[in-house]
Amino acid sequence: CILFLFSNSQHLTNSIDRVMWGSLYIKSHSYMYFMLLYSYFSSAVSSPLFSSICRLQGQFHLNGMHKAGDVVLGGIFQVHFFSVFPDLPFTSEPSHGICVSFDVVGFRRVQTMAFAIDEINRNSNLLPNVTLGYSLYDNCVKLGIAFRAGLSSVSGQEEQIILNQTCAGTAPVIGIVGDPFSTHSIAISSVLGLYRVPMVSHSATCSCLSDRQKFPSFFRTIPSDAFQVQAMIQIMKHFHWSWAGLLVSDDDYGLHAAQSFQSDLAHSGGGCLAYLQVLPWGNDPNELRRIVDVMKKSTAHVVIVFANDSYMIKLMEEVVRQNVTGLQWMASEAWTTATVLQTPDLMPYLAGTLGIAIRRGEIPGFRKFLLQMFPDLHHNSNYGNSMVNQFWEYTFQCRFTPPPAGWVEAGGTLCTGQENLEEVETELLDVSNLRLEYNVYKAVYALAYALDDMLQCEPGRGPLRLEPWQLVYYLEKVNFTTTFGDQVSFDENGDALAIYDVMNWLWLPDGRTKVQNVGEVKRSALKGEELTIDEDKIFWNFESKKPPHSLCSESCPPGTRMARKKGKPVCCFDCIPCSEGKISNKTDAMGCTTCPEDFWSSPHRDHCVPKKTEFLSYHEPLGICLTAGSLLGTCMCAVVLGIFIYHRSTPIVRANNSELSFQLLLSLKLCFLCSLLFIGRPRLWTCQLRHAAFGISFVLCVSCILVKTMVVLAVFEASKPGGGASLKWFGVLQQRGTVIVLTSVQAAICTAWLVSASPTPHKNTQYNNDKIVNECAVGSTVGFAVLMGYIGLLAILSFLIAFIARNLPDSFNEAKLITFSMLIFCAVWVAFVPAYISSPGKYADAVEVFAILASSFGLFVALFGPKCYIILLRPEMNTRKAIMGREIQA
Repeated sequence: CILFLFSNSQHLTNSIDRVMWGSLYIKSHSYMYFMLLYSYFSSAVSSPLFSSICRLQGQFHLNGMHKAGDVVLGGIFQVHFFSVFPDLPFTSEPSHGICVSFDVVGFRRVQTMAFAIDEINRNSNLLPNVTLGYSLYDNCVKLGIAFRAGLSSVSGQEEQIILNQTCAGTAPVIGIVGDPFSTHSIAISSVLGLYRVPMVSHSATCSCLSDRQKFPSFFRTIPSDAFQVQAMIQIMKHFHWSWAGLLVSDDDYGLHAAQSFQSDLAHSGGGCLAYLQVLPWGNDPNELRRIVDVMKKSTAHVVIVFANDSYMIKLMEEVVRQNVTGLQWMASEAWTTATVLQTPDLMPYLAGTLGIAIRRGEIPGFRKFLLQMFPDLHHNSNYGNSMVNQFWEYTFQCRFTPPPAGWVEAGGTLCTGQENLEEVETELLDVSNLRLEYNVYKAVYALAYALDDMLQCEPGRGPLRLEPWQLVYYLEKVNFTTTFGDQVSFDENGDALAIYDVMNWLWLPDGRTKVQNVGEVKRSALKGEELTIDEDKIFWNFESKKPPHSLCSESCPPGTRMARKKGKPVCCFDCIPCSEGKISNKTDAMGCTTCPEDFWSSPHRDHCVPKKTEFLSYHEPLGICLTAGSLLGTCMCAVVLGIFIYHRSTPIVRANNSELSFQLLLSLKLCFLCSLLFIGRPRLWTCQLRHAAFGISFVLCVSCILVKTMVVLAVFEASKPGGGASLKWFGVLQQRGTVIVLTSVQAAICTAWLVSASPTPHKNTQYNNDKIVNECAVGSTVGFAVLMGYIGLLAILSFLIAFIARNLPDSFNEAKLITFSMLIFCAVWVAFVPAYISSPGKYADAVEVFAILASSFGLFVALFGPKCYIILLRPEMNTRKAIMGREIQA
């Protein structure tokens, strides 16, 4: 029964109701214990005998170790791996069970608590005048036994307790160290927490136990799984493992770890789980075979296991049977240092394992204390200090007489109790790697310091009047430093300082195994999780002797983006190249970034480069050819002008209106030169000047031709009888004035265009996305059209007049030459319009320059070619008689 020295029966009844609500946290097969407790307590409350005596309705027969004291601390540990224990309710008869497979390491933790209490009792500065005792129980890795141990710790095992002023009986258990398993701790703490009985676990890591609403009196000297999961994820990130399998035990420890791992892994973006499998509670060969098949077929080379060594033993048997190699195992703290797995048969598979281990500590004097341990030869009952006897039998392969019923595993010779521990090889004496033992040591001292603070705060209060809830308050405030130099305190959730060692299973050439420390991970208030690893010390169980690659998909290089595969985890993706104009400059980019306006993506799409600038340049072949043509035409005009000036007195020069010829040559020179404004990088002044110069130059040229044609026609008409009056309209002044007026109109058009909507430089990206075409925007399309239309109008008018005068009766009919030249001029500019519209970028400027040069060369050659031929090659024809020959004949 559970007794907390209730003051009255009503208090007891109310408390039992609270126990019933607390039972909701415990696994279903433990529920019947509470039902039985409730019925027995109800009967006890209604009994008149309860006013003076509380009798036990039954006893739990548990494997334990006890020591009397003023204040007793309870403890629940794993001393055996397995059990054959009937799930019997409370009965009047003892319920016996058998715990099998002695765990020497677990027993060492029991002795750690015994040593810590002995050390505290010898310390005059801590708990003076108070002697600590202990009641330590074996849970046999079974929830039912662990729960019985928890109830027995706080209720006692005596047949009756007298409820009087002195509370005669065994001293109360003021707090419990343990249980090592999360599931057990959840069940036990759910009940003990109702009465604020403190429970300090050295090994239960389930993050759910940090819930102070459900577990208000639970503390632990080991970090919670929430931090252990973060540590695992940090290791995965360090080695770039983004694809891993997760195996968890079918208990609260494993299931909560799985939930936390999935959530934190997704939140951190550190990787994905290829599979998540729950290891079966019992020995289920079919389920284990299925799980190992999943591991074999998966592409994940990293396997993370949150389970204790008993689960791993069953799993590894199937791994060995199927010969599954090439895996990188990551161990949770529950089996990182488990020596039971470090066997020659398993090391070919488990060598190189990386694991999270509880921080190692040192306990001075502990080995000496262990060597002073001897069995109890006079109290061999199952309910005394039977653990030492069981260890003795297991270690020396002997037995006591009579053998403790149900507990002896070894047979053979009789134990004398004087065997020497130093003469046998036993893990008990290996105190070089104390981890959970160090946590047990800290847990005992935490309870002791809290008790000491409580007694100092309330002097005169005897141990038998201590209330557990008072100790919880002082445990929350406890803060001390161990002899190893570690500070011990609890946060608001009852959790200790978060720090782990990173361990590696080294397989030595001689076949031995060494678990070595290769780093640590700890939580910092400023930097979060900090991981430090010495990679040079790590043993990798692969031919390459390097960390394995464990990826669902290879990383996407810069220049590509990740595209998730439908129905697959986020770590499974395809790498899609970025489209033109977009880049990704980092590995595993989720998307591509568009380059700025004046930039374009590089060929590998990994960075932006300035766009190529395109314009009709003087340095490219096309620009050079057009420039050469422009300069050639200008030089030819200059040469012909010189020839005409030199031969200005000859009949052929005088007969063709030398003044207009000189003006025409000058205007043609301007036409050739204005084409240079279309070559080179567009500037504001070149854009404004090019079309104005082009328009005015060509109007000047066409105006001279038009006036020349009209003069020719007037002279012919004047040669007829009565036609002399027409020449008065075509004197020198009239000719000059006509040219000036016609040219002024074009100048006015250009001025209006430049004032209203001036052409400006423009960066055009419409033709090619990867190029910037520097061109001149016309500004006003109407202005450009009027300019071109006016030139066309004069050209057509000149052509029509010349066509009419083409049959004049002279041997050198200039009207025919003008007709031919204007035909060439009009043909060039008619063809220019569609070519200009359809030509992109710099080629539009090239088309316009070509049209200028072609029309200029057409006019130049047609008008001045025959004259130069006569002047230079046929001087005999450069006479008045020859020129007027046809007219005289007529």
